[in-house]
Formats: sequence, structure tokens, C-alpha cells
Amino acid sequence: MKRLINYALGYAIAAMLSGVFYREFTKFNGFTGVTILGKVHTHLFTLGMMIFLIAALFTVHTSMMEQKQFKLFMITYNIGLLLTTLMMLARGILQVLEVEFSAGISATISGVSGVGHILTSLGIILLLLSLRKVADH
Repeated sequence: MKRLINYALGYAIAAMLSGVFYREFTKFNGFTGVTILGKVHTHLFTLGMMIFLIAALFTVHTSMMEQKQFKLFMITYNIGLLLTTLMMLARGILQVLEVEFSAGISATISGVSGVGHILTSLGIILLLLSLRKVADH
């Protein structure tokens, strides 16, 4: 359980830092438009901190952490959320700097972000399968 709370804490800190980065980076660059950077903060709080706090609550009285599905959840979900967040940051920074990037770079960012979303989705399915398994016992 403590490991999951540490993950939640790490994601909460990352969420706060991303919020400060968004505010200061856009202000420093005089950017007043809409950018994906503003959504990194909420993604990290919701998909990072909240998911791991909820998972921690379920591990208090169950053996969920020993399950194969749960261990796979930890790997796939964290990798997926990291990829998604990094690509959001990359696209957002390019938007704020008003960098004209090629269709290839845009497609690469979208593709890697898509892989991140797929892994995150797979992680959620693995978490739900783990919850279902402990509910049967």
C-alpha cells in the first residue's frame, strides 16, 4: 500500500509542477492562446494521483498487489501515462513557442501519444480485472 501512496504522491508533485510550468512558461513567452499544456496538470492529478490512491484503498484488505494482473497494471499504466504526459508536454511547448513543425513531427507526437493512451487503457483494464478477482474471494 505504501508503494501505491508513494506513486500517488509522485504524481501529485508532478501535477503541481506541471501547473506551475504551464503558468510561468506561457507568461514568460507572452502566450495567451489555448495550449495542451493546460491539460497536463489535470491528467496527472486524475490519472496519476487519484488512480493510485483508489488502488491503495483496495489493497488494504485484499491480496491484490500479489496478483499477476496488478503487477502488469503497474508497468503498463505507468509507462502509458508517462508517454502520454511527455507527448502532451512536447506538443504544448511547441505550441507556446509557436514552432512550425512538419506533418511528420506532428504525426510522431500523435503516434507516441496514441501508444501511451493504449497502454494506459490496457492498464485500467488490468486494474479492473484485479479488482474483479479480489471481489470473487
